[in-house]
Amino acid sequence: MLVRQTVKTSGIDGIALTKLDILDGFDEIKVCTHYMLDGQRIDRLPASQAAQARVVPVYETIPGWEGTTAGARSWADLPAQAIKYVRRIEELIEAPVALLSTSPERDDTILVHNPFQD
Repeated sequence: MLVRQTVKTSGIDGIALTKLDILDGFDEIKVCTHYMLDGQRIDRLPASQAAQARVVPVYETIPGWEGTTAGARSWADLPAQAIKYVRRIEELIEAPVALLSTSPERDDTILVHNPFQD
């Protein structure tokens, strides 16, 4: 998965996961977990353009949520399945979500983990 590859090669300590609210109401959410290249599983995007053209993404289906995340300003305001989604993203990219935004409004942000704190 390209995000995990970027996290590992760039030394990223945490990500900002934005626009969580646009996923509200989806029955399911598909997330790319790895790729297939010529019948073989690979976990990173190949460097070659020719190989990239043959890559097929493989998706994991994560259940969506019925509640709303729009305007949430604390972890407790989020639907349980939205929290599970965020935790699964963290597992897949092997980095924590430091900041979570739940609307276009600046105040609708949850500081999950302070990346500048020791």
